[in-house]
Amino acid sequence: MLNRLSIAFAITIGFIGAAMAQERILISSDWGKVTAELVDNDATRSLVRMLPLTIEMRDHLRQEKTGNLPSPLPAVERQLDFSTGTLGLWSSNHFVIYYRNGRVPEPGIIILGQMTGDVSIFDRPGPVTVRVERIK
Repeated sequence: MLNRLSIAFAITIGFIGAAMAQERILISSDWGKVTAELVDNDATRSLVRMLPLTIEMRDHLRQEKTGNLPSPLPAVERQLDFSTGTLGLWSSNHFVIYYRNGRVPEPGIIILGQMTGDVSIFDRPGPVTVRVERIK
């Protein structure tokens, strides 16, 4: 029985991993560049249709950069915890780059994806302009 559960878990993780790898984006600024793998949900599909985007972002609580998207994204499941490199959505058009681990209050954030590379480029005070574009 345990072996069957292990196999089922591995298959599930394999499908999730494949879904996450469907869309990748590049986030660039004067501070550097990072890539991100997007999760597969209605919000990320809508985000990809908006790309490329330039977003003016500001620092918030020394854990994240935040900026507004030109239009709202659909609501999907939310969560409270985030990790370094998480891309999220606070309100329907409030894009967030987390450069530290943490937790947000209710109702939580919509997870859009996970950045790879040196996300510490955002760990500095002050505003930043980012360019978000699809990697083909």
